[in-house]
Amino acid sequence: MNKRLIRNIFFSVIILVTSCSYEPIFSKKEYGFSLGNISFFGDSEINRNIENRLSFINNISSKGKKDNLIIDKKIFDLSINTVKEKKTISKDSKGDPSKFELIVLTNLKVLNKGNLILEREIKKSYIYNNNSDKFKLDEDESIISENISENISDSIISLILNLNDS
Repeated sequence: MNKRLIRNIFFSVIILVTSCSYEPIFSKKEYGFSLGNISFFGDSEINRNIENRLSFINNISSKGKKDNLIIDKKIFDLSINTVKEKKTISKDSKGDPSKFELIVLTNLKVLNKGNLILEREIKKSYIYNNNSDKFKLDEDESIISENISENISDSIISLILNLNDS
């Protein structure tokens, strides 16, 4: 009886989990826009992460299919300038840093056919504790930079989607 109950619970959980229609927000395949020329300036690590995140948007074709109708997509050119800054927030009794703040400031310019449509400053920051193991601290900072970059690229996509809706 116990094996039968466990088996039924197991199959119920499998069915519930696989029937969920979870889909990440930015994973849809068809956008009403595409990205043309993207110019990056500033911090190369942040720029690389943003570029990887934006690369899934079809930036080659300017035509799209939707409901068997061909629609012209708007092509947006982006100019992205990033600055990464690390500040000491607090120090311990010896004067050694105990907390840091990693700030990424992004200046975004969105252009359509050479006309400036949107200019926005995106600021993301994260406060974290110091670590006596410098290798671990560098690793943590790299992960934090990657997470901030993902947040910035999601913000960029949201801004362009809102632009495209209007």
